[in-house]
Amino acid sequence: MTANQWQIGDVKITRIVEGEHAGPMFLLPDATRENILAMPWLQPHFADAEGNCIVSIHALVLDTPDRVIVVDTCLGNDKERTFDFWAHLQTRFLEDLTAAGYPPESVDMVLCTHLHTDHVGWNTKLVDGKWLPTFPNAEYLFGKSEWEYTEAQMENPMYAEFIVDAIKPVIDAGLVRFVDVDEQISREIALVPTPGHTPGHISVRIQSGGQSAIITGDFLHHPCQMEEPLWECTADWDTPLAQKTRIEQLEQYAEEGLLVFGTHFASPSAGRVVKKGEYFQFEV
Repeated sequence: MTANQWQIGDVKITRIVEGEHAGPMFLLPDATRENILAMPWLQPHFADAEGNCIVSIHALVLDTPDRVIVVDTCLGNDKERTFDFWAHLQTRFLEDLTAAGYPPESVDMVLCTHLHTDHVGWNTKLVDGKWLPTFPNAEYLFGKSEWEYTEAQMENPMYAEFIVDAIKPVIDAGLVRFVDVDEQISREIALVPTPGHTPGHISVRIQSGGQSAIITGDFLHHPCQMEEPLWECTADWDTPLAQKTRIEQLEQYAEEGLLVFGTHFASPSAGRVVKKGEYFQFEV
């Protein structure tokens, strides 16, 4: 394992970081500096000495024996977004992806854990004023129920902006396959339903050579939610369901001892869930 690369049996996992920063966790109102400082195990990886949460936006590349899969495509460049700090980005994401050995043309599949703006952005790129698929040879997998819900949000400007520039262009290009929340994607890769953050939210299970790992998606945004899984996330579609999913999944992860990749967990991003009394902590 390197700082951004892991091996699970025959599957190589590579993390491509679009951005990482420390600050207040605006989606988790209870994650105040005082409350974060009361969890000293979060430092130094997931919180700083002032009690700011450290978060990451990244993609994970799954290099399996028969295909290359990109899980979640971050924010993307050149996008017009409601939140200024996510708008008109100019990052080196594609250059970093290519430098890691995965030029866009080499990607066979793009898999979105759910359809939110920070998970679909690099589905497309701006070329001569048009939004074109970034991964022209890839099959894009979107959850059926996830798209049904998302498509119905077109009247909401915060949804409409990324539907128009990051989802519809790949649907119109005929590259999308709509999948069930429990679909087996390949011999090593399976989808796991983890609803609550969104209706069709999924996590991604990797199993190969007697080893197991999971990519959480956003049913967890930060490791502090392991110690406090009942903290409300303002972006959750169904708060009680999201809380139930967190507790059930964390129990399972702790029991199995599998490697857990947090979709927004800062470096080193991967670790193990450990039962500590009533709830959990993350060990890297």
